[in-house]
Amino acid sequence: QVQLVESGGGLVQAGGSLRLSCAASGRTVSSYAMGWFRQAPGKEREFVAAISWNGGTTNYVDSVKGRFTISRDGAKNTVYLRMYSLKPDDTAVYYCAASRGADYTGRNQNAYDYWGQGTQVTVSS
Repeated sequence: QVQLVESGGGLVQAGGSLRLSCAASGRTVSSYAMGWFRQAPGKEREFVAAISWNGGTTNYVDSVKGRFTISRDGAKNTVYLRMYSLKPDDTAVYYCAASRGADYTGRNQNAYDYWGQGTQVTVSS
């Protein structure tokens, strides 16, 4: 089993930045693809970004391209989402997910096997 715990969320003004962390425990996720998703109030959960097992492939939803960066640190068993130029529309609960498909960087939520509990990001205008 893999446990995922997100951290780093909070309240930030528009234009600001945050770095989310997703710490994995239970087993190493070095062979897993990892993804970030978010769910805004009243909306469905949506894909944000994903990274393959070795970091060689990344994928982003169009609305965050150029502003968000996903990365991973195998030694720390942790995945990060660096968010710049934040907008009020980025307000959501952000979830980390792990996929056994090592090279999978897609947005199909059913392809992810483990999920964290989420961390709240609120961007004020």
